[in-house]
Amino acid sequence: MKTIKEINEKIKEGNVCVVTAEEMKKIVSEIGVEKAAKEVDVVTTGTFGAMCSTGVFLNFGHSDPPIKMQRVWLNDVEAYTGIAAVDAYLGATQQSKKDEEYGGAHVIEELVRGKEVELKATSKGTDCYPAKEIRTVVTLEDLNFAEMVNPRNAYQRYNAATNSSNRILRTYMGTLLPNFGNVTFAGCGEISPLQNDPKFRTIGLGTKILLCGGKGYIIGHGTQHCPGYATLMVKGNLKEMSPEFMKAAYMPGYGVTIFVGIGVPIPVLDEEIVKCLMIRDEEIKTKIIDFGVQRRDRPVVREVSYAELKSGKVEINGELVRVSPLSSIYMARKIMEELKSRIEKGQFFLTSPVEKLSMGEPLKPMKMATKLVRSVMDKPVLIYPDTSVEKAAKLMIEKGLNHLPVIDKEKKIIGIVTSWDVAKAVASGKIGKVEEIMTKKVITTTPDEAIELAAKKMEMHDISALPVVNKDGRVVGIVTSEDLSKLLAR
Repeated sequence: MKTIKEINEKIKEGNVCVVTAEEMKKIVSEIGVEKAAKEVDVVTTGTFGAMCSTGVFLNFGHSDPPIKMQRVWLNDVEAYTGIAAVDAYLGATQQSKKDEEYGGAHVIEELVRGKEVELKATSKGTDCYPAKEIRTVVTLEDLNFAEMVNPRNAYQRYNAATNSSNRILRTYMGTLLPNFGNVTFAGCGEISPLQNDPKFRTIGLGTKILLCGGKGYIIGHGTQHCPGYATLMVKGNLKEMSPEFMKAAYMPGYGVTIFVGIGVPIPVLDEEIVKCLMIRDEEIKTKIIDFGVQRRDRPVVREVSYAELKSGKVEINGELVRVSPLSSIYMARKIMEELKSRIEKGQFFLTSPVEKLSMGEPLKPMKMATKLVRSVMDKPVLIYPDTSVEKAAKLMIEKGLNHLPVIDKEKKIIGIVTSWDVAKAVASGKIGKVEEIMTKKVITTTPDEAIELAAKKMEMHDISALPVVNKDGRVVGIVTSEDLSKLLAR
Protein backbone atom coordinates (compact mmCIF):
# COMPACT_ATOMS: atom_id res chain seq x y z
CA MET A 1 0.00 0.00 0.00
CA LYS A 2 1.12 3.53 -0.81
CA THR A 3 -0.45 6.80 0.25
CA ILE A 4 -0.95 10.00 -1.71
CA LYS A 5 1.18 11.76 0.89
CA GLU A 6 4.08 9.38 0.17
CA ILE A 7 3.67 9.88 -3.59
CA ASN A 8 3.69 13.67 -3.14
CA GLU A 9 6.96 13.34 -1.19
CA LYS A 10 8.44 11.51 -4.18
CA ILE A 11 7.21 14.29 -6.50
CA LYS A 12 8.86 16.85 -4.22
CA GLU A 13 12.14 14.89 -4.15
CA GLY A 14 12.08 14.39 -7.93
CA ASN A 15 12.12 10.58 -7.94
CA VAL A 16 8.46 9.83 -8.70
CA CYS A 17 7.63 7.26 -11.40
CA VAL A 18 4.88 8.58 -13.69
CA VAL A 19 3.55 6.84 -16.80
CA THR A 20 0.57 7.37 -19.10
CA ALA A 21 -2.41 5.01 -19.16
CA GLU A 22 -1.16 3.50 -22.42
CA GLU A 23 2.35 2.98 -21.03
CA MET A 24 0.96 1.38 -17.88
CA LYS A 25 -0.90 -1.28 -19.81
CA LYS A 26 2.33 -2.28 -21.57
CA ILE A 27 4.31 -2.26 -18.32
CA VAL A 28 1.83 -4.56 -16.56
CA SER A 29 1.86 -6.94 -19.55
CA GLU A 30 5.65 -7.16 -19.25
CA ILE A 31 6.29 -7.28 -15.49
CA GLY A 32 2.93 -8.17 -13.94
CA VAL A 33 0.51 -6.51 -11.54
CA GLU A 34 2.49 -6.89 -8.32
CA LYS A 35 5.74 -5.45 -9.64
CA ALA A 36 3.97 -2.63 -11.51
CA ALA A 37 2.16 -1.64 -8.28
CA LYS A 38 5.52 -1.24 -6.54
CA GLU A 39 7.41 0.54 -9.32
CA VAL A 40 4.80 2.96 -10.72
CA ASP A 41 3.50 5.82 -8.57
CA VAL A 42 1.14 7.76 -10.83
CA VAL A 43 -0.72 6.99 -14.06
CA THR A 44 -2.02 9.88 -16.16
CA THR A 45 -5.29 9.60 -18.06
CA GLY A 46 -6.83 11.99 -20.55
CA THR A 47 -9.76 12.87 -22.74
CA PHE A 48 -10.47 15.56 -25.32
CA GLY A 49 -13.88 15.94 -26.89
CA ALA A 50 -16.96 18.08 -27.38
CA MET A 51 -18.41 18.89 -23.95
CA CYS A 52 -21.48 21.09 -24.34
CA SER A 53 -22.08 21.34 -20.59
CA THR A 54 -19.31 23.89 -20.14
CA GLY A 55 -19.25 27.56 -19.16
CA VAL A 56 -17.57 30.31 -17.18
CA PHE A 57 -18.49 32.55 -14.24
CA LEU A 58 -17.24 36.11 -14.83
CA ASN A 59 -16.99 39.22 -12.66
CA PHE A 60 -16.51 42.45 -14.61
CA GLY A 61 -16.03 44.89 -11.74
CA HIS A 62 -18.19 47.98 -11.18
CA SER A 63 -18.62 50.68 -13.80
CA ASP A 64 -18.83 54.39 -13.01
CA PRO A 65 -21.66 55.17 -12.49
CA PRO A 66 -22.41 51.58 -11.39
CA ILE A 67 -24.87 49.31 -13.15
CA LYS A 68 -26.85 46.26 -12.13
CA MET A 69 -26.62 44.16 -15.26
CA GLN A 70 -30.00 42.68 -16.13
CA ARG A 71 -28.91 41.58 -19.58
CA VAL A 72 -25.36 41.25 -20.81
CA TRP A 73 -23.78 40.29 -24.13
CA LEU A 74 -20.19 39.38 -24.94
CA ASN A 75 -19.53 39.73 -28.67
CA ASP A 76 -23.33 39.59 -29.10
CA VAL A 77 -23.57 36.30 -27.16
CA GLU A 78 -25.93 36.63 -24.20
CA ALA A 79 -24.81 35.48 -20.75
CA TYR A 80 -27.00 34.70 -17.73
CA THR A 81 -27.08 37.58 -15.24
CA GLY A 82 -29.43 36.46 -12.48
CA ILE A 83 -26.57 36.23 -9.99
CA ALA A 84 -25.35 39.67 -8.84
CA ALA A 85 -24.84 43.17 -10.21
CA VAL A 86 -21.75 42.54 -12.32
CA ASP A 87 -21.49 38.74 -12.31
CA ALA A 88 -22.57 36.54 -15.20
CA TYR A 89 -22.40 32.93 -16.38
CA LEU A 90 -21.61 32.38 -20.04
CA GLY A 91 -22.60 28.97 -21.40
CA ALA A 92 -20.46 27.48 -24.15
CA THR A 93 -23.47 26.53 -26.31
CA GLN A 94 -25.17 29.94 -26.17
CA GLN A 95 -25.35 31.27 -29.73
CA SER A 96 -24.80 34.77 -31.02
CA LYS A 97 -27.94 36.70 -31.95
CA LYS A 98 -26.23 37.68 -35.22
CA ASP A 99 -24.28 34.56 -36.22
CA GLU A 100 -25.51 31.08 -35.32
CA GLU A 101 -22.06 29.62 -36.00
CA TYR A 102 -20.54 31.76 -33.23
CA GLY A 103 -21.29 31.38 -29.53
CA GLY A 104 -20.17 31.26 -25.94
CA ALA A 105 -17.47 28.69 -26.74
CA HIS A 106 -15.81 31.12 -29.14
CA VAL A 107 -15.95 33.95 -26.59
CA ILE A 108 -14.31 31.71 -23.97
CA GLU A 109 -11.55 30.67 -26.36
CA GLU A 110 -10.93 34.28 -27.47
CA LEU A 111 -10.64 35.41 -23.84
CA VAL A 112 -8.06 32.69 -23.19
CA ARG A 113 -6.17 33.76 -26.32
CA GLY A 114 -5.92 37.27 -24.85
CA LYS A 115 -8.26 38.89 -27.36
CA GLU A 116 -10.56 41.83 -26.63
CA VAL A 117 -14.24 41.04 -26.26
CA GLU A 118 -17.02 43.58 -26.61
CA LEU A 119 -19.15 43.88 -23.45
CA LYS A 120 -22.65 45.32 -23.65
CA ALA A 121 -25.10 45.45 -20.72
CA THR A 122 -28.50 46.97 -20.05
CA SER A 123 -30.51 47.70 -16.90
CA LYS A 124 -33.68 49.45 -15.81
CA GLY A 125 -31.56 51.51 -13.37
CA THR A 126 -31.91 51.84 -9.59
CA ASP A 127 -30.91 54.41 -6.98
CA CYS A 128 -27.79 52.43 -6.09
CA TYR A 129 -27.10 51.30 -9.67
CA PRO A 130 -28.17 54.29 -11.79
CA ALA A 131 -26.51 53.37 -15.12
CA LYS A 132 -28.90 51.88 -17.67
CA GLU A 133 -26.47 50.85 -20.40
CA ILE A 134 -22.76 50.29 -20.88
CA ARG A 135 -20.61 49.41 -23.88
CA THR A 136 -16.91 48.65 -23.53
CA VAL A 137 -14.27 46.08 -24.37
CA VAL A 138 -12.57 43.71 -21.93
CA THR A 139 -9.82 41.13 -21.94
CA LEU A 140 -9.33 38.20 -19.60
CA GLU A 141 -6.81 40.23 -17.57
CA ASP A 142 -9.40 42.99 -17.05
CA LEU A 143 -11.75 40.61 -15.23
CA ASN A 144 -11.66 40.25 -11.45
CA PHE A 145 -12.79 36.65 -11.66
CA ALA A 146 -13.01 34.13 -14.48
CA GLU A 147 -13.71 30.57 -13.40
CA MET A 148 -14.66 27.73 -15.70
CA VAL A 149 -17.39 25.65 -14.03
CA ASN A 150 -18.65 22.72 -16.08
CA PRO A 151 -21.73 20.83 -14.87
CA ARG A 152 -21.13 17.70 -16.96
CA ASN A 153 -17.78 16.66 -18.47
CA ALA A 154 -15.65 13.57 -19.11
CA TYR A 155 -18.31 10.90 -19.70
CA GLN A 156 -17.16 7.44 -18.65
CA ARG A 157 -18.53 6.17 -21.96
CA TYR A 158 -20.93 7.54 -24.56
CA ASN A 159 -23.48 6.01 -26.88
CA ALA A 160 -22.50 5.90 -30.57
CA ALA A 161 -24.93 7.17 -33.21
CA THR A 162 -26.29 6.13 -36.58
CA ASN A 163 -29.33 6.96 -38.73
CA SER A 164 -31.86 4.54 -40.22
CA SER A 165 -34.01 7.25 -41.83
CA ASN A 166 -33.81 8.21 -45.50
CA ARG A 167 -32.58 11.76 -44.88
CA ILE A 168 -29.42 13.39 -43.51
CA LEU A 169 -29.64 14.27 -39.80
CA ARG A 170 -27.67 17.10 -38.17
CA THR A 171 -27.14 16.22 -34.50
CA TYR A 172 -24.88 16.79 -31.49
CA MET A 173 -23.22 13.57 -32.65
CA GLY A 174 -22.35 15.24 -35.94
CA THR A 175 -23.83 14.67 -39.38
CA LEU A 176 -25.50 11.27 -39.69
CA LEU A 177 -25.95 9.95 -43.21
CA PRO A 178 -29.21 8.21 -44.23
CA ASN A 179 -29.81 4.46 -44.31
CA PHE A 180 -27.07 3.61 -41.78
CA GLY A 181 -24.56 5.52 -43.91
CA ASN A 182 -22.14 6.15 -41.03
CA VAL A 183 -21.57 5.86 -37.29
CA THR A 184 -20.10 8.51 -34.97
CA PHE A 185 -18.83 8.02 -31.42
CA ALA A 186 -17.39 10.02 -28.53
CA GLY A 187 -14.94 9.21 -25.77
CA CYS A 188 -11.33 7.99 -25.69
CA GLY A 189 -12.00 4.51 -24.34
CA GLU A 190 -9.19 2.82 -22.44
CA ILE A 191 -7.28 6.05 -21.67
CA SER A 192 -10.33 7.97 -20.39
CA PRO A 193 -10.15 8.93 -16.69
CA LEU A 194 -13.33 7.27 -15.44
CA GLN A 195 -12.61 4.01 -17.28
CA ASN A 196 -9.39 3.63 -15.31
CA ASP A 197 -10.95 4.22 -11.88
CA PRO A 198 -14.44 2.74 -12.24
CA LYS A 199 -14.95 2.44 -8.47
CA PHE A 200 -13.95 6.09 -7.89
CA ARG A 201 -11.27 5.21 -5.35
CA THR A 202 -9.01 8.13 -6.32
CA ILE A 203 -11.34 10.25 -8.47
CA GLY A 204 -13.71 12.18 -6.21
CA LEU A 205 -14.65 15.52 -4.75
CA GLY A 206 -11.47 17.59 -4.46
CA THR A 207 -9.33 15.57 -6.89
CA LYS A 208 -6.85 17.90 -8.62
CA ILE A 209 -6.91 17.66 -12.42
CA LEU A 210 -5.55 19.32 -15.54
CA LEU A 211 -8.43 21.32 -17.07
CA CYS A 212 -7.80 22.91 -20.48
CA GLY A 213 -4.11 23.08 -19.63
CA GLY A 214 -4.65 24.77 -16.26
CA LYS A 215 -5.05 23.56 -12.70
CA GLY A 216 -8.57 22.36 -11.96
CA TYR A 217 -10.57 20.32 -9.48
CA ILE A 218 -13.41 17.83 -9.50
CA ILE A 219 -16.22 19.42 -7.48
CA GLY A 220 -18.68 16.53 -7.62
CA HIS A 221 -20.31 14.10 -9.99
CA GLY A 222 -21.79 15.69 -13.07
CA THR A 223 -25.38 16.01 -14.15
CA GLN A 224 -26.86 12.86 -15.73
CA HIS A 225 -24.35 10.81 -13.67
CA CYS A 226 -25.60 7.22 -13.66
CA PRO A 227 -24.19 3.68 -13.44
CA GLY A 228 -21.83 2.92 -16.32
CA TYR A 229 -22.15 6.46 -17.70
CA ALA A 230 -20.53 8.47 -14.91
CA THR A 231 -19.78 12.17 -15.43
CA LEU A 232 -17.76 14.83 -13.61
CA MET A 233 -18.48 18.38 -12.50
CA VAL A 234 -15.24 20.34 -12.70
CA LYS A 235 -13.85 23.84 -12.17
CA GLY A 236 -10.67 25.73 -12.96
CA ASN A 237 -9.20 29.22 -13.27
CA LEU A 238 -9.70 30.44 -16.85
CA LYS A 239 -6.66 32.69 -16.50
CA GLU A 240 -4.39 29.65 -16.12
CA MET A 241 -5.74 27.79 -19.15
CA SER A 242 -4.19 27.30 -22.58
CA PRO A 243 -5.99 27.60 -25.94
CA GLU A 244 -4.05 24.50 -27.01
CA PHE A 245 -6.31 22.36 -24.84
CA MET A 246 -9.69 23.88 -25.74
CA LYS A 247 -11.38 24.51 -29.07
CA ALA A 248 -14.65 26.23 -29.91
CA ALA A 249 -16.63 24.49 -32.64
CA TYR A 250 -19.87 24.62 -34.60
CA MET A 251 -21.79 21.50 -35.58
CA PRO A 252 -23.86 22.24 -38.70
CA GLY A 253 -27.58 22.15 -38.07
CA TYR A 254 -27.09 21.63 -34.32
CA GLY A 255 -25.18 24.52 -32.82
CA VAL A 256 -22.10 25.66 -30.94
CA THR A 257 -20.02 23.44 -28.68
CA ILE A 258 -16.53 23.40 -27.18
CA PHE A 259 -13.84 20.75 -27.13
CA VAL A 260 -12.43 20.45 -23.61
CA GLY A 261 -9.23 18.70 -22.55
CA ILE A 262 -9.15 16.97 -19.17
CA GLY A 263 -6.26 15.07 -17.61
CA VAL A 264 -6.67 13.14 -14.37
CA PRO A 265 -3.78 11.58 -12.40
CA ILE A 266 -4.46 8.22 -10.78
CA PRO A 267 -2.16 7.39 -7.84
CA VAL A 268 -1.10 3.75 -7.84
CA LEU A 269 -1.93 2.90 -4.24
CA ASP A 270 -2.23 -0.89 -4.52
CA GLU A 271 -2.61 -3.86 -6.85
CA GLU A 272 -6.38 -3.43 -7.09
CA ILE A 273 -5.91 -0.04 -8.74
CA VAL A 274 -3.39 -1.59 -11.16
CA LYS A 275 -5.96 -4.19 -12.21
CA CYS A 276 -8.44 -1.41 -13.02
CA LEU A 277 -5.75 0.39 -15.02
CA MET A 278 -5.51 -2.69 -17.26
CA ILE A 279 -8.88 -1.93 -18.89
CA ARG A 280 -8.77 -2.39 -22.68
CA ASP A 281 -10.91 -1.02 -25.50
CA GLU A 282 -12.08 -4.57 -26.26
CA GLU A 283 -13.69 -4.72 -22.80
CA ILE A 284 -15.45 -1.34 -22.97
CA LYS A 285 -18.89 -1.75 -24.50
CA THR A 286 -21.35 0.88 -25.64
CA LYS A 287 -24.50 1.03 -27.75
CA ILE A 288 -25.07 2.28 -31.27
CA ILE A 289 -28.28 4.30 -31.09
CA ASP A 290 -30.61 4.99 -34.04
CA PHE A 291 -31.15 8.75 -34.26
CA GLY A 292 -33.52 8.12 -37.17
CA VAL A 293 -36.22 7.51 -34.55
CA GLN A 294 -36.99 10.90 -33.02
CA ARG A 295 -37.90 9.78 -29.53
CA ARG A 296 -36.22 9.94 -26.13
CA ASP A 297 -35.78 6.16 -26.02
CA ARG A 298 -34.14 5.57 -29.38
CA PRO A 299 -33.70 1.97 -30.59
CA VAL A 300 -30.40 0.22 -29.96
CA VAL A 301 -28.98 -1.00 -33.27
CA ARG A 302 -26.32 -3.14 -31.62
CA GLU A 303 -23.77 -3.25 -28.81
CA VAL A 304 -20.19 -2.57 -29.84
CA SER A 305 -16.75 -2.27 -28.21
CA TYR A 306 -14.50 0.79 -28.36
CA ALA A 307 -11.94 -1.38 -30.15
CA GLU A 308 -14.42 -1.90 -32.99
CA LEU A 309 -15.31 1.79 -33.08
CA LYS A 310 -11.65 2.83 -33.19
CA SER A 311 -11.00 0.38 -36.04
CA GLY A 312 -12.92 2.75 -38.34
CA LYS A 313 -15.66 0.34 -39.40
CA VAL A 314 -18.47 -1.60 -37.71
CA GLU A 315 -20.94 -4.10 -39.03
CA ILE A 316 -24.63 -3.17 -39.22
CA ASN A 317 -27.16 -5.48 -40.88
CA GLY A 318 -24.38 -7.49 -42.49
CA GLU A 319 -22.59 -4.49 -44.01
CA LEU A 320 -19.47 -2.62 -42.93
CA VAL A 321 -20.25 0.99 -42.00
CA ARG A 322 -17.68 3.79 -41.72
CA VAL A 323 -17.05 5.13 -38.18
CA SER A 324 -15.86 8.64 -37.26
CA PRO A 325 -14.69 9.82 -33.80
CA LEU A 326 -15.88 13.03 -32.16
CA SER A 327 -13.05 12.88 -29.63
CA SER A 328 -9.34 13.26 -30.33
CA ILE A 329 -7.04 10.45 -29.18
CA TYR A 330 -4.11 12.56 -30.38
CA MET A 331 -5.04 15.44 -28.07
CA ALA A 332 -5.85 13.09 -25.18
CA ARG A 333 -2.32 11.68 -25.50
CA LYS A 334 -0.85 15.21 -25.46
CA ILE A 335 -2.83 15.91 -22.27
CA MET A 336 -1.54 12.73 -20.60
CA GLU A 337 2.05 13.63 -21.55
CA GLU A 338 1.62 17.22 -20.36
CA LEU A 339 0.29 16.08 -16.99
CA LYS A 340 3.07 13.49 -16.71
CA SER A 341 5.68 16.16 -17.41
CA ARG A 342 4.31 18.56 -14.80
CA ILE A 343 4.23 15.88 -12.12
CA GLU A 344 7.81 14.81 -12.92
CA LYS A 345 8.98 18.46 -12.73
CA GLY A 346 7.32 18.95 -9.34
CA GLN A 347 4.77 21.42 -10.78
CA PHE A 348 1.70 19.30 -10.01
CA PHE A 349 0.91 17.51 -6.74
CA LEU A 350 -1.90 15.04 -6.07
CA THR A 351 -4.85 15.55 -3.76
CA SER A 352 -6.93 13.05 -1.82
CA PRO A 353 -10.69 13.16 -2.47
CA VAL A 354 -12.57 14.63 0.47
CA GLU A 355 -15.65 12.70 -0.56
CA LYS A 356 -16.18 9.68 -2.76
CA LEU A 357 -18.37 9.98 -5.84
CA SER A 358 -21.59 7.97 -5.73
CA MET A 359 -22.06 5.21 -8.27
CA GLY A 360 -25.17 7.05 -9.44
CA GLU A 361 -28.83 6.16 -9.84
CA PRO A 362 -30.74 5.31 -13.05
CA LEU A 363 -31.84 8.51 -14.77
CA LYS A 364 -35.48 9.51 -14.64
CA PRO A 365 -37.12 10.88 -17.78
CA MET A 366 -38.64 14.33 -17.79
CA LYS A 367 -42.16 14.40 -16.42
CA MET A 368 -44.19 15.33 -19.46
CA ALA A 369 -47.45 17.25 -19.38
CA THR A 370 -47.81 16.51 -23.09
CA LYS A 371 -50.56 14.08 -24.02
CA LEU A 372 -49.81 11.01 -26.08
CA VAL A 373 -51.70 9.73 -29.12
CA ARG A 374 -53.21 6.90 -27.06
CA SER A 375 -55.18 9.49 -25.05
CA VAL A 376 -56.97 10.91 -28.11
CA MET A 377 -57.14 8.08 -30.64
CA ASP A 378 -60.47 6.52 -31.63
CA LYS A 379 -61.35 2.91 -32.22
CA PRO A 380 -60.95 2.36 -35.97
CA VAL A 381 -63.38 0.81 -38.41
CA LEU A 382 -61.21 -1.51 -40.48
CA ILE A 383 -61.80 -2.88 -43.97
CA TYR A 384 -60.02 -5.35 -46.23
CA PRO A 385 -58.69 -4.69 -49.74
CA ASP A 386 -61.49 -6.72 -51.33
CA THR A 387 -64.19 -4.62 -49.62
CA SER A 388 -66.37 -2.95 -52.24
CA VAL A 389 -66.30 0.81 -52.70
CA GLU A 390 -70.06 0.82 -52.17
CA LYS A 391 -69.74 -0.90 -48.79
CA ALA A 392 -66.96 1.51 -47.77
CA ALA A 393 -69.23 4.44 -48.64
CA LYS A 394 -72.07 3.01 -46.54
CA LEU A 395 -69.75 2.49 -43.54
CA MET A 396 -68.58 6.08 -43.74
CA ILE A 397 -72.15 7.39 -43.82
CA GLU A 398 -73.41 5.09 -41.04
CA LYS A 399 -70.44 5.72 -38.72
CA GLY A 400 -69.86 9.35 -39.63
CA LEU A 401 -66.28 8.64 -40.72
CA ASN A 402 -63.96 10.13 -43.30
CA HIS A 403 -61.14 7.55 -43.07
CA LEU A 404 -61.07 3.76 -43.24
CA PRO A 405 -57.74 1.95 -42.69
CA VAL A 406 -57.26 -1.03 -44.99
CA ILE A 407 -55.63 -4.09 -43.40
CA ASP A 408 -54.45 -7.55 -44.39
CA LYS A 409 -55.41 -10.80 -42.65
CA GLU A 410 -52.90 -10.10 -39.84
CA LYS A 411 -54.48 -6.68 -39.15
CA LYS A 412 -51.40 -4.92 -40.52
CA ILE A 413 -51.90 -1.65 -42.34
CA ILE A 414 -51.64 -1.83 -46.15
CA GLY A 415 -53.63 1.25 -47.17
CA ILE A 416 -56.21 3.89 -46.28
CA VAL A 417 -59.40 5.09 -47.97
CA THR A 418 -60.84 8.57 -47.44
CA SER A 419 -64.27 9.99 -48.18
CA TRP A 420 -62.62 12.02 -50.93
CA ASP A 421 -61.28 8.79 -52.51
CA VAL A 422 -64.79 7.31 -52.44
CA ALA A 423 -66.37 10.46 -53.89
CA LYS A 424 -63.89 10.50 -56.77
CA ALA A 425 -64.44 6.79 -57.42
CA VAL A 426 -68.23 7.16 -57.56
CA ALA A 427 -67.98 10.23 -59.80
CA SER A 428 -65.76 8.39 -62.27
CA GLY A 429 -67.73 5.13 -62.13
CA LYS A 430 -65.02 3.14 -60.34
CA ILE A 431 -67.17 1.15 -57.94
CA GLY A 432 -65.04 -1.98 -57.67
CA LYS A 433 -62.86 -2.90 -54.69
CA VAL A 434 -61.18 -0.43 -52.36
CA GLU A 435 -57.73 -1.78 -53.23
CA GLU A 436 -58.17 0.02 -56.57
CA ILE A 437 -58.63 3.45 -54.97
CA MET A 438 -56.80 3.26 -51.62
CA THR A 439 -53.60 5.16 -50.79
CA LYS A 440 -50.92 2.51 -50.35
CA LYS A 441 -48.16 4.67 -48.83
CA VAL A 442 -49.69 5.27 -45.40
CA ILE A 443 -48.26 7.69 -42.84
CA THR A 444 -48.83 6.25 -39.36
CA THR A 445 -48.29 7.06 -35.70
CA THR A 446 -47.94 5.00 -32.53
CA PRO A 447 -49.88 5.04 -29.23
CA ASP A 448 -46.87 6.50 -27.38
CA GLU A 449 -46.08 9.31 -29.81
CA ALA A 450 -46.68 12.85 -28.56
CA ILE A 451 -49.70 14.49 -30.14
CA GLU A 452 -47.52 17.43 -31.20
CA LEU A 453 -45.45 15.08 -33.36
CA ALA A 454 -48.59 13.49 -34.78
CA ALA A 455 -49.92 16.94 -35.67
CA LYS A 456 -46.62 17.83 -37.38
CA LYS A 457 -46.83 14.66 -39.47
CA MET A 458 -50.31 15.62 -40.66
CA GLU A 459 -49.15 19.12 -41.53
CA MET A 460 -45.99 17.92 -43.25
CA HIS A 461 -47.81 15.39 -45.44
CA ASP A 462 -50.99 17.47 -45.87
CA ILE A 463 -53.26 14.72 -44.51
CA SER A 464 -56.08 14.73 -41.98
CA ALA A 465 -55.72 11.37 -40.21
CA LEU A 466 -53.13 8.88 -39.02
CA PRO A 467 -53.75 5.18 -38.38
CA VAL A 468 -52.24 4.18 -35.04
CA VAL A 469 -50.12 1.03 -35.20
CA ASN A 470 -48.41 -0.98 -32.48
CA LYS A 471 -44.82 -2.28 -32.63
CA ASP A 472 -46.00 -5.24 -34.75
CA GLY A 473 -47.56 -2.97 -37.36
CA ARG A 474 -51.13 -3.87 -36.42
CA VAL A 475 -53.74 -1.12 -36.44
CA VAL A 476 -54.98 -0.32 -32.92
CA GLY A 477 -56.57 3.08 -33.46
CA ILE A 478 -56.91 6.18 -35.58
CA VAL A 479 -56.34 9.86 -34.79
CA THR A 480 -57.74 12.67 -36.92
CA SER A 481 -57.14 16.38 -37.22
CA GLU A 482 -60.61 16.82 -35.68
CA ASP A 483 -59.49 14.88 -32.58
CA LEU A 484 -56.48 17.13 -32.19
CA SER A 485 -58.53 20.28 -32.75
CA LYS A 486 -60.97 19.27 -29.99
CA LEU A 487 -58.08 18.59 -27.62
CA LEU A 488 -56.50 21.96 -28.31
CA ALA A 489 -59.85 23.67 -27.85
CA ARG A 490 -60.20 22.06 -24.40
